[in-house]
Amino acid sequence: MELLWSPWRMEYIESDHDTHRCIFCEHLAANDDEGSYILTRGRRAFAILNAYPYNPGHLLVAPLRHVGELEEVHPDELAEASDLLQRSVRVLKEVERPDGFNLGMNLGRVAGAGVPGHLHWHVVPRWNGDTNFMPVIGETRVLPELLADSYAKLRPNFREDLEP
Repeated sequence: MELLWSPWRMEYIESDHDTHRCIFCEHLAANDDEGSYILTRGRRAFAILNAYPYNPGHLLVAPLRHVGELEEVHPDELAEASDLLQRSVRVLKEVERPDGFNLGMNLGRVAGAGVPGHLHWHVVPRWNGDTNFMPVIGETRVLPELLADSYAKLRPNFREDLEP
């Protein structure tokens, strides 16, 4: 039997999944966008790289306000988040040149929401051939790029932050 190692995954497995904490709100309050991998902030929404990405460039778009239910999102928050989703796809197309995307959200822990108290959309760039035996047989993902490298490539394309 061959062993496949993904030690970065243990950080997530052992991390505190306290439902009373919000990693998004903590990152926003820290005011360290580079250290938190926040790509851009607007008046009502922001974009941040996923700390545990499925693929390089996997980012999240969320309202600035701590809100966990889709039906509680204000129309102006939803509009700005939608604009930021479009902008994120445009930037990823220019920088990463993926063959396609998965966009979506998980509503509630049972649906797979890792941060159920703060609504967020996933933007996952996809390439032909990026689904292979590793996740299926080895239950391991191989990411060819460090998170800091993804941030360094993407952040300059978000320099024009959303309207303050």
